[in-house]
Amino acid sequence: MNVFLDDTRPNPPGFKLARTAAEAIQYLKTGKVSVLSLDFDLGTLPVTGYDVVRYIVENHIYPKQIIIHSANPFGRQKMLGLLLKHKPASVKVSVSPLPWI
Repeated sequence: MNVFLDDTRPNPPGFKLARTAAEAIQYLKTGKVSVLSLDFDLGTLPVTGYDVVRYIVENHIYPKQIIIHSANPFGRQKMLGLLLKHKPASVKVSVSPLPWI
Protein backbone atom coordinates (compact mmCIF):
# COMPACT_ATOMS: atom_id res chain seq x y z
CA MET A 1 0.00 0.00 0.00
CA ASN A 2 1.12 3.59 -0.66
CA VAL A 3 0.33 6.34 1.85
CA PHE A 4 0.25 10.11 1.30
CA LEU A 5 0.45 12.18 4.51
CA ASP A 6 -0.87 15.70 3.98
CA ASP A 7 -3.45 17.83 5.77
CA THR A 8 -4.59 19.85 2.73
CA ARG A 9 -3.52 18.35 -0.59
CA PRO A 10 -5.51 15.58 -2.29
CA ASN A 11 -3.87 12.19 -2.47
CA PRO A 12 -2.35 11.15 -5.78
CA PRO A 13 -3.80 8.14 -7.59
CA GLY A 14 -2.72 4.88 -6.02
CA PHE A 15 -2.17 6.38 -2.55
CA LYS A 16 -4.26 6.15 0.60
CA LEU A 17 -4.66 9.53 2.29
CA ALA A 18 -3.59 10.21 5.87
CA ARG A 19 -4.52 13.66 7.14
CA THR A 20 -2.74 13.31 10.51
CA ALA A 21 0.49 11.82 11.83
CA ALA A 22 -1.60 9.39 13.88
CA GLU A 23 -3.33 8.10 10.74
CA ALA A 24 0.00 7.62 8.95
CA ILE A 25 1.38 5.72 11.95
CA GLN A 26 -1.68 3.46 11.96
CA TYR A 27 -0.96 2.55 8.34
CA LEU A 28 2.71 1.94 9.17
CA LYS A 29 1.74 -0.38 12.02
CA THR A 30 0.12 -2.73 9.50
CA GLY A 31 3.55 -3.43 8.01
CA LYS A 32 2.06 -3.11 4.52
CA VAL A 33 3.24 0.37 3.51
CA SER A 34 5.53 0.22 0.47
CA VAL A 35 5.72 3.94 -0.36
CA LEU A 36 5.22 6.75 2.14
CA SER A 37 5.01 10.38 1.01
CA LEU A 38 5.41 12.92 3.82
CA ASP A 39 4.42 16.51 4.46
CA PHE A 40 5.96 18.32 7.45
CA ASP A 41 3.33 20.92 8.35
CA LEU A 42 0.07 19.20 9.20
CA GLY A 43 -1.94 22.02 10.74
CA THR A 44 -1.76 20.13 14.04
CA LEU A 45 1.29 21.74 15.63
CA PRO A 46 3.22 20.64 17.55
CA VAL A 47 2.68 17.30 15.74
CA THR A 48 4.33 17.22 12.31
CA GLY A 49 5.57 14.79 9.69
CA TYR A 50 8.80 14.67 11.68
CA ASP A 51 6.90 12.76 14.37
CA VAL A 52 6.11 10.09 11.79
CA VAL A 53 9.78 9.91 10.82
CA ARG A 54 10.74 9.57 14.49
CA TYR A 55 8.21 6.73 14.83
CA ILE A 56 9.69 4.98 11.79
CA VAL A 57 13.24 5.25 13.14
CA GLU A 58 12.40 4.34 16.74
CA ASN A 59 10.36 1.29 15.72
CA HIS A 60 12.42 0.21 12.69
CA ILE A 61 9.31 0.18 10.48
CA TYR A 62 10.65 1.36 7.14
CA PRO A 63 8.65 1.41 3.91
CA LYS A 64 10.64 0.51 0.80
CA GLN A 65 10.46 4.12 -0.38
CA ILE A 66 9.96 7.41 1.47
CA ILE A 67 9.25 10.63 -0.42
CA ILE A 68 9.42 13.96 1.38
CA HIS A 69 7.01 16.23 -0.48
CA SER A 70 6.84 19.05 2.08
CA ALA A 71 7.23 22.59 0.74
CA ASN A 72 8.74 23.62 4.12
CA PRO A 73 12.55 23.69 3.65
CA PHE A 74 13.27 23.41 7.39
CA GLY A 75 10.88 20.47 7.74
CA ARG A 76 12.26 18.71 4.67
CA GLN A 77 15.81 18.95 5.96
CA LYS A 78 14.87 17.82 9.47
CA MET A 79 13.03 14.72 8.19
CA LEU A 80 15.68 13.93 5.58
CA GLY A 81 18.53 14.23 8.07
CA LEU A 82 17.00 11.77 10.53
CA LEU A 83 16.10 9.29 7.80
CA LEU A 84 19.52 9.37 6.15
CA LYS A 85 21.22 8.85 9.50
CA HIS A 86 19.20 5.76 10.44
CA LYS A 87 17.58 4.10 7.41
CA PRO A 88 18.70 0.72 6.12
CA ALA A 89 20.58 0.82 2.80
CA SER A 90 17.65 -0.85 1.04
CA VAL A 91 15.27 2.07 1.77
CA LYS A 92 15.07 4.72 -0.94
CA VAL A 93 14.56 8.30 0.30
CA SER A 94 13.88 11.21 -2.02
CA VAL A 95 12.81 14.84 -1.78
CA SER A 96 10.20 16.18 -4.18
CA PRO A 97 8.54 19.30 -2.75
CA LEU A 98 5.02 20.17 -3.84
CA PRO A 99 3.83 23.77 -4.02
CA TRP A 100 1.58 25.18 -1.31
CA ILE A 101 -2.11 25.13 -2.16
